[in-house]
Amino acid sequence: MSTILLNGEARPLTPGASVLDLVTELGRHPRAVAVELNGAILPRETWADRRLEPGDRVEMVHFVQGGCKE
Repeated sequence: MSTILLNGEARPLTPGASVLDLVTELGRHPRAVAVELNGAILPRETWADRRLEPGDRVEMVHFVQGGCKE
């Protein structure tokens, strides 16, 4: 089975999956995350067309609303 690294952990790769597919599969809203692919920030408008390949390194950061709570 092919895998990618997502935030440093191996994850099975669905054949033909795009970056947008991965974001959706994880239950994240596309406007609430930033994606780095193989060391480069990936523009959101390219996610649907960018297919993931075995061995890709994906870093995903989820933005959270709110502020500091003291």
